Amino acid sequence: YKMAGDSRFPDVDTDGSENSEEMEIVVNVGGVRQVFYGDNLNQYPETRLAELVNCLSGGYDSIFSLCDDYDPGKREFYFDRDPDAFKCIIDVYYFGEIHMKRGICPICFKNEMEFWKVDLKFLDDCCKAHLSEKKEELEEIARRVQLILDDLGIDASESRWKKCQKCIWKFLEKPESSYPARVIAVLSFLFILISSVVMCVGTIPDLQVVDAEGNRMEHPTLESIETACIGWFTMEYVLRLISSPNKLHFALSFMNIVDVLAILPFYVSLTLTHLGAKLMELSNVQQAVQALRIMRIARIFKLARHSSGLQTLTYALKRSFKELGLLLMYLAVGIFVFSALGYTMEQSHPETLFKSIPQSFWWAIITMTTVGYGDIYPKTTLGKLNAAISFLCGVIAIALPIHPIINNFVRYYNKQRVLETAAKHELELMELNSAEGKAAGSRSELEDPSREGKEGPFYSSRIKVSHSDTFIHLLSEEKHYRTRLQSCK
Repeated sequence: YKMAGDSRFPDVDTDGSENSEEMEIVVNVGGVRQVFYGDNLNQYPETRLAELVNCLSGGYDSIFSLCDDYDPGKREFYFDRDPDAFKCIIDVYYFGEIHMKRGICPICFKNEMEFWKVDLKFLDDCCKAHLSEKKEELEEIARRVQLILDDLGIDASESRWKKCQKCIWKFLEKPESSYPARVIAVLSFLFILISSVVMCVGTIPDLQVVDAEGNRMEHPTLESIETACIGWFTMEYVLRLISSPNKLHFALSFMNIVDVLAILPFYVSLTLTHLGAKLMELSNVQQAVQALRIMRIARIFKLARHSSGLQTLTYALKRSFKELGLLLMYLAVGIFVFSALGYTMEQSHPETLFKSIPQSFWWAIITMTTVGYGDIYPKTTLGKLNAAISFLCGVIAIALPIHPIINNFVRYYNKQRVLETAAKHELELMELNSAEGKAAGSRSELEDPSREGKEGPFYSSRIKVSHSDTFIHLLSEEKHYRTRLQSCK
């Protein structure tokens, strides 16, 4: 190599495109050496490796703006980055697409692609889905941490009414915030159970009373208990609505609609009982009241508000619509086929119970679902053989989609536990960094009194910044970069 003055770099002819295409580039990433040629790298000229081809003529500033170190004797560029991620990223120069290896953190891999200036569009679709899932997890952790920080924060500029709203909201919506809030949550749970039990017990004939017209009605004691429960539900809903930060979102959420459906029948039936007789016949009023009383079963769904298991089950069923659709399709096809066969095979018997194919649907349903009431059953040999085959097919059809549904439930349940643990971990790190910042600030003030008040705001705001290995960018506007040693293992 020829040495060019004090720069100690080889004299490269940048005017010849042929030289740049044939140039050999040696890259050392975390101790792993890779050799590239200019013609491969120039396929994507905007990437960092392609910029290395023409950076030698720019001197120190041009070279060290792209790499961490450079050996002019070996013409070798050094980078302190993750070598495992780099091995995946260089596939774009040979195959035109990138696949992320298992075990690499998707967020760290995305940061590595940004460092090497490779567009995310080259990432394969399966890896993009994994990256999107990880982003959603970090957003969920950031949302949970931010909610906790909002609850802990006290804004002196807020009015007394706003502070009161926050206190009521925490008291009713966040049982973990204090011991009285836990007591209220337990009381609400007990009221739901008592109301459901009263609704069931009220239908026992021995506990009912007869009115002046000879109609049976619920015992007055049970009605009083139900009125007290409805009063508690009404007060709880009104307080939660008043203290809600977003009342439109509160009113349209599914669980709050369930709360309204659990409360509304009581007041509507009460109105019809006292005022409906003047507007319609008494028999019509009683039928309407009875129909509204049936709607009281909606209050059992209020238990989902206090049970994370029911919430997890609901989410798992939502994520399992495809599997449930397959299950219903299998059963529908089997019901149609076996009911038609059963009707045809049983026509030769004089005492057949299969009067028509639609009537045979009921027999096929209870047979394929292994219920077997026995109200309709085959009497011929071929009909019994058809019933045995339908039974076996029903067992297989039901068993096939069960495993994916259970997997969805377990996956979501474990994911929620991991997110809760991660949110608590982030809060602990924030408190630790805040304590360290305050200690460092006090030491600097003792050493240099003239700096008092300059760094205080910086350290006081550090509680909003996390510096863990799972750094959440959404909680801070600062730009943080990872080196190879800080990447996720």
